[in-house]
Amino acid sequence: MENQHDKGFYPKFLLFTIASVCFLILVGGMVRSTGSGMGCPDWPKCFGSWIPPTSSDQLPDDYRQVYLAKRQGKNIQLANYIEVLGFTNLAVRLRTDQGILLETSYNPAKTWIEYLNRVVGVIIGLLVFINVTITVAKPQWRRLIKLAILIFLLTGFQGWVGSIVVSTNLLPGTITFHMVLALIILGLLIYNYWLTRESRVFGVNSSVKDLNKVFMILMTAFSLFSIQIIFGTQVREAVDQISVNSDGISRESWILLIGTRFFIHRSFSLVILGMHAWFVYLFFKYQLVDPWKKWVYALMLSIGLSILTGIVLSYLGLPPFFQPFHLVLATIIFGIDVYLILELGQLKKVIRSNKI
Repeated sequence: MENQHDKGFYPKFLLFTIASVCFLILVGGMVRSTGSGMGCPDWPKCFGSWIPPTSSDQLPDDYRQVYLAKRQGKNIQLANYIEVLGFTNLAVRLRTDQGILLETSYNPAKTWIEYLNRVVGVIIGLLVFINVTITVAKPQWRRLIKLAILIFLLTGFQGWVGSIVVSTNLLPGTITFHMVLALIILGLLIYNYWLTRESRVFGVNSSVKDLNKVFMILMTAFSLFSIQIIFGTQVREAVDQISVNSDGISRESWILLIGTRFFIHRSFSLVILGMHAWFVYLFFKYQLVDPWKKWVYALMLSIGLSILTGIVLSYLGLPPFFQPFHLVLATIIFGIDVYLILELGQLKKVIRSNKI
């Protein structure tokens, strides 16, 4: 009875952790869309405290200079490290870029939004640590120890990268790397969850050749979509830069200021839609409908909603409310793609071994 309970609990725990990561990405999108990325000028604390202030009256008069000096010292130390690794131009920029040295005034709403982002991040760090302890404590899951430790280490590294994002005042490039690393962690968690699933064998009418075709189309769609996410993150970086230097320019004009990156991102969505539509068509044509039909329906719905929110962002002047949801929908599409790739990959192996 204990083993059955453990087998039921662990996959559910991993699903909760995966959902928490998606929620963190949503909160991160809120941070970006509201311009709250520098709501806390230091890390891991916020204005020197574990619980941020509720009013600027709780801060010293020279708090901007104090935290600017701390960030500048951290950036110089970082520049020294990366210069040794050969990134000379980036090191010079960290030392001299005046945009990095800008210090924003205290804003209670932005501070607490960023604080929520950090609290959720800490909770996820705790969840991935618990994941390690489960794989150590339960004999049936010890084969997953290395994967759990890798996820834990990457999550810790992600926290450090977050501190660099803050200390460099949202330096372009760091945000894209931060997002890519989050997706890698999410993909590994999905793989961890997938490995806890019971082995299942299904009757399939398709040949190995047909299944290979479906698998390759999905892999291509996933690869192109991963590129699309990077395009989208770079668009977000451009929006951040424009919002800081807009000088009263209306949001409706920001798209023109973003330029080519935005139009590539928008047009490329049609390619993503076409590749996933091709996958869905072949999926049903070759009758690969059980038990993944619900995931394919969820994939279709997520892509449709993602395109819809993209249209709203494009034609209504990038309304901040829709930006986080556009981001989290992309995250869901990414996760479903990863899961279906794992499932279809396993099915290919089973068919080849003549077990069905």
